[in-house]
Amino acid sequence: MLWGQVSVIELGEVIGELRRELQSAMAAGEGELLRFELGPVELEATVAVEKGGGGSAKVRFWVVELGGDASVSQSSTQRIKLILQPRVAGKAPLISGDEAAGER
Repeated sequence: MLWGQVSVIELGEVIGELRRELQSAMAAGEGELLRFELGPVELEATVAVEKGGGGSAKVRFWVVELGGDASVSQSSTQRIKLILQPRVAGKAPLISGDEAAGER
């Protein structure tokens, strides 16, 4: 979705993609001698909040990605930080995977 010249994606989609990436890393680590326990995952995003009207009023959070020439007024966006604690069967999952270029 585009909001003016700004691309946005629902916060739930961002979290869903993060979940898929972590599941992929877990699968890649199966059978590896060295694995890592996944600790808290911190996700920071600039979001816009939209409240729908009518009988089914709903608040939606959109993650905002600003292009080089795009801008959104500071008053219409907020920075949020989520700390997610992944669990699989009540335990911290083990992951492994290849390092991507520029990854820290």
